[in-house]
Amino acid sequence: MSELRLNLITREWVIIATDRARRPDEFAAQRRKQKPPDAAGCPFCPGGEELTPDEIMRIEGEEGWQLRVVPNKFATLSGDGSHEQYRDGRNHSMDGYGRHEVVIETPRHDCYIAHMQQDEVIRLLRAYKTRFDILYQDADIEHVIIFKNHGEAAGTSLQHPHSQIIALPMTPMQVCDRLDAYRRYADEHGECLMCATLADELAAACRIVLESEYFVTFIPYAALSPFHIWIFPRRHSVSFGDISGDELRDLARHMQHVLAKLYAGLDNPSFNYVIRSESPRASATEYFHWYISLVPRLSQPAGFELGSGMYINASIPEESAEFLRHVEV
Repeated sequence: MSELRLNLITREWVIIATDRARRPDEFAAQRRKQKPPDAAGCPFCPGGEELTPDEIMRIEGEEGWQLRVVPNKFATLSGDGSHEQYRDGRNHSMDGYGRHEVVIETPRHDCYIAHMQQDEVIRLLRAYKTRFDILYQDADIEHVIIFKNHGEAAGTSLQHPHSQIIALPMTPMQVCDRLDAYRRYADEHGECLMCATLADELAAACRIVLESEYFVTFIPYAALSPFHIWIFPRRHSVSFGDISGDELRDLARHMQHVLAKLYAGLDNPSFNYVIRSESPRASATEYFHWYISLVPRLSQPAGFELGSGMYINASIPEESAEFLRHVEV
């Protein structure tokens, strides 16, 4: 019989479809292959610098640049305009003020994080933190989202490894709703929901993929989709901007390790990841705990998900975690 599980952190019910669950290795066998990398005409490769807007940040190496940050050529938001809001009856709008940046992670067209050396992943995470901190220095920016789309099913349009950062002049309603729920949980139970969830997962152990001194990578009890993964810092911390040097190095290990396992075990699936964090201005908050959500795109939402706001997960989280633990990288 299928089982319904409640994901307290996302505030969504999930149907764990045990009657039609697939074995973990079947997700690799039935997945459509990614196109092989094609560097021809790539604006992110060395030599294509003039094809991108003026760069914001560059990290040099012995043989040229190692990482670049540029404005998105087709930016969702721009630095023009203001933070002013407009009302016309029930219609509510504001200028499209903000920032939209692209982090070109490496000069190598076919080098995914799964293949990088740990120092390269550390460099990428440091670039994230640098831009995160700088963007929040703009008083008109309320929320910064760091995310990566990998593969066609995840929405990427360029194959060269890159991430994106969007700085918003408002806080998205999904974020506001979740923060309100976390605040209520803390008021009722006297503890941070993320800290409590992490303690539960460590005690259960069956959904842990990797644990170390500073971070824990696991598949949540009510994973919204197959191989949905969370990376939690052990230390209660509201903002990604508060990460220490030792923590950043440990996080790089987790990122490279889990993405290498997905690459090897599921044959390079499309995926998205997002750093879910509050502003550094909220550093004293006791009810929120930043984390990374990593979602392989192994299934597609359909009519039921759209109509109900619930998810159907055709994998069993405990089995998925066990599978990943045994993938050799």
